[in-house]
Amino acid sequence: MLPLDPQADIGRRAWVTCPNCADHRGCTTCGEGRRCTRHWRYLLSNTGSMLHLQCPTCTHVWDHETGFGAGRGRPNRGADNR
Repeated sequence: MLPLDPQADIGRRAWVTCPNCADHRGCTTCGEGRRCTRHWRYLLSNTGSMLHLQCPTCTHVWDHETGFGAGRGRPNRGADNR
C-alpha cells in the first residue's frame, strides 16, 4: 500500500470511481450519481481535463480523462496507472 501523496489535500477532491478498490459499491448515494461524503478521491493535480487522483481508501494513484473542458488532444484510453 502506497503512502498518501504529499499533494493530497482534503480541500481538493473529486468524485470518480477508484479502478482499484471500487469502494463505492453498495453505496446508495454513489449509486444515484450524487456526491457521497465517504467515497471521494484526492485531486492531486490536473492538466486541462486530465485529473491525477489518489484514493484515500486503498491509496491507488491513477489518471482520469474527464472529457470536459480543455482536453489533451488524445482519446480516452481508460485508466493510465502510474
